[in-house]
Amino acid sequence: MGEAFGAWPMGNDTALMELISSANIACGFHAGDASIMRKTAKLAIENNVAIGAHPAFPDLQGFGRRNMQLSPQEVYDICVYQIGAMFGTVRALGGKLHHVKPHGALYNMAAEDAALAKAIAEATKAIHPELILYGLSGSHLIKEAEKIGLQTASEVFADRTYQNDGNLTPRTQANAMIESTQQAINQVIMMIEKQCVISTEGKDVSLKADTVCIHGDGTHAVEFAKELKNALFKKNIVIKTIT
Repeated sequence: MGEAFGAWPMGNDTALMELISSANIACGFHAGDASIMRKTAKLAIENNVAIGAHPAFPDLQGFGRRNMQLSPQEVYDICVYQIGAMFGTVRALGGKLHHVKPHGALYNMAAEDAALAKAIAEATKAIHPELILYGLSGSHLIKEAEKIGLQTASEVFADRTYQNDGNLTPRTQANAMIESTQQAINQVIMMIEKQCVISTEGKDVSLKADTVCIHGDGTHAVEFAKELKNALFKKNIVIKTIT
C-alpha cells in the first residue's frame, strides 16, 4: 500500500482497505513519500486495518525489486530509518504500528541470508519490541526474529508461485505471478488447510500460513481479495488481525 508519490487516492488502495486485516505501507525508499504515508495510514486506521512498515532497499527506479549488496549494518540502518518514520507517522495519527514486513528484493534476500535477516529483526526490535515481523514461511527472517524474542507471522502468497525450496519464483521468470483468481483461491485454501503448496515443478512443499499476502499493485488485486474473502468465509476460515 501507499506505493505512489503525491497522487491521491491511489490505485487499488481504497478498495482493498475494505477487504483486508493488515496493510504493509511503503516507507519512501522504494515508493511513497511523507504525505502518502500519512494518508495511507489514516485510511488504514479508518478501516480498522493493522498497519505495517514496509521497508525496502533504497531503489526508487527499480521499485525495490533489484538485489543490492548492502552490509548487514547498512540493512539495519535503512530499516531503523524507515520503520522509525512509519512508527512516528502512525503515532502522530493516534494509531499504533502493528508489524514490519520487508519489501521486494530485501525480503527475498533476507529469506535466504541469515545475516541480513538478523539485521532486519534487530532493527524491528530496536524500534519497538512488540512489533510483529512478517516473513516468508520457513525463512531466515522467521528464524532470526524468533531467536531474539520477536513475535513472527509466517507469510504465504496468494498471487505468487513457489519453487521446490519454498522460495518464491523470481519475477524474472514467466510463471512467477498467478493471474487466475481460482488458482489463487485454490492455492491459499491448500496452504491454510493442508499447510503446503504445490511448486511450479509439482512438488508438495510444507509451510506455515499465518498471514496471506496479496500485492496491491497486482492487476487482479481487488478481484483476488474479494473472491478470496468470500471463499474463506464459505470454508469458515476467519480473517482477523494477528495478535
